Amino acid sequence: MSEEQIWLIIGFIGQTIFASRFLIQWVVSEKKRESVIPLPFWYFSLLGGITLFIYAFSKKDLVIMVGQGTGILIYTRNLYLIYRKRKLDFKQQSDN
Repeated sequence: MSEEQIWLIIGFIGQTIFASRFLIQWVVSEKKRESVIPLPFWYFSLLGGITLFIYAFSKKDLVIMVGQGTGILIYTRNLYLIYRKRKLDFKQQSDN
């Protein structure tokens, strides 16, 4: 297998992970009968974004790198906010 084929496989894996987040969001929203963004959505976004960033870096594609790099910051920030809120909620429950 050539190096080019390996990078192509990495790119497709990243795209598959990234696209899967929408399937996860759809299934969870259908179960709850309302639009929600579940925690796995953010993990799949982050993992897919990182994989696609690495692929873009290997191709020296600045456009994709900037787009995915920005997304990675946003996904990381959302995960931080989610866990910070859970920590604060847990602390409030413990104090009561």
